[in-house]
Amino acid sequence: MKILRNFALVIVFFLVSAITTFAQSDIIIRHNGDTIKGKLIRINEYTVVYSYDNESAENTLSRYAVEKIIHGQSGRVEDITEKIVVTSEADWEKVIVLEEKSYIAGLKKVDEIRGQTAYINMQTGNTGDKKALQKLKRAAAILQCPFVLITSEKTTVGSESNTIGGSQSIKTGVAYKY
Repeated sequence: MKILRNFALVIVFFLVSAITTFAQSDIIIRHNGDTIKGKLIRINEYTVVYSYDNESAENTLSRYAVEKIIHGQSGRVEDITEKIVVTSEADWEKVIVLEEKSYIAGLKKVDEIRGQTAYINMQTGNTGDKKALQKLKRAAAILQCPFVLITSEKTTVGSESNTIGGSQSIKTGVAYKY
């Protein structure tokens, strides 16, 4: 009888330990519906750094991929970013242009895209650059992607581009979604 009681106490101890450990885990809720249980290490300007329970390796997610974090110790809910919904080309202005690879961690690559101004135009370099960026964002919106990582940019002026006048701007990138 005493052995059975001791065994029951050991089981209760392990259950309480497991529940306490689980309750202290932070929960990261992503915009795609996935949840991550672990320890939040820090929140940077563009990234969230965490580690899985019982691991020490640091993992990184883009802030754009994270909806909210539920802090395990206090239960406090911290909103990180709102989900950006792009359903058609008409939503092109919602598309966010990212310029560093670390900002896409946790996002899903969809396709390579390109935005460029016409070969023959009478635009200044700045106007051509804006139009190429707009075309790049429109291409992402057609794919229903709220994010673009710019992979290259090129602007040629006058005789460099073999055009009659003005300049040509070319931007290439990769479209990403949640």
